[in-house]
Amino acid sequence: MGALQWRLADGQALPVTRAGQGEQVVVLIHGWTCQRKHWQWLLANPPAGYTLLAVDLPGHGEARDVTVPAWTVVALADCLADALKDIDNPILAGHSMGGAVALELARRKSVKGVVLVDTFVIPYGDLDEDGARGVESAFYDDFPAAIDSLVANNAGPDLPADQKAALARDMASAPAEAMLPLWSDLLRWSPEAAFSEITCPVHAINGDLIGDVARARCEGHVTEWLQPGTWHFPQMEQPDIFAGLFGRVLHQL
Repeated sequence: MGALQWRLADGQALPVTRAGQGEQVVVLIHGWTCQRKHWQWLLANPPAGYTLLAVDLPGHGEARDVTVPAWTVVALADCLADALKDIDNPILAGHSMGGAVALELARRKSVKGVVLVDTFVIPYGDLDEDGARGVESAFYDDFPAAIDSLVANNAGPDLPADQKAALARDMASAPAEAMLPLWSDLLRWSPEAAFSEITCPVHAINGDLIGDVARARCEGHVTEWLQPGTWHFPQMEQPDIFAGLFGRVLHQL
């Protein structure tokens, strides 16, 4: 496992962790307020034949001081398109918001496939304005408390208490001035344009929280794989099972 940086056209840089060996590159994209280290178990146990590259998105983790023109899903995808300009035909794997970024990136760059990890726990594209405001309001009122509640209600019982507490601390440490507008944009984002434009296969590894509305939205566009007994963080809650399932999905691509 090693560290590197992806230089951007504007002179900024994104920190990256590299693991595994193989011609096929897999880019791991974390979720909202998360960090690349939340892929740690997978990075320590990479599937044979693949090179994993886990990146901190702008405003997150060790890239918290990296900025984008606007705190939107599309702006993050544009940033990664710049960062990945010299990497041909990668597989993109995104957890939660990272899946939305991956789908937008696949509209901008030729990729071999996309793997969504519990991306549609919120039914993006089907929230009306009242629903979006209802979800976001607690975070604007008290960002750290809302993050604690998010983790408590969405990290499953298989995630040990100390790891759950560390996850909440990591997420709450993200800069609210960037995360709040990004959250608002994400809640109003729709996958419809990506689903209509991209031609690569899209797979999803989902836990138990994905609802029927989200499945209906993804029907015909996404091949679903279930990881029963997990909630919103399957790669952390059952990392060994996730790694095996992730490897199987990669072989399908």
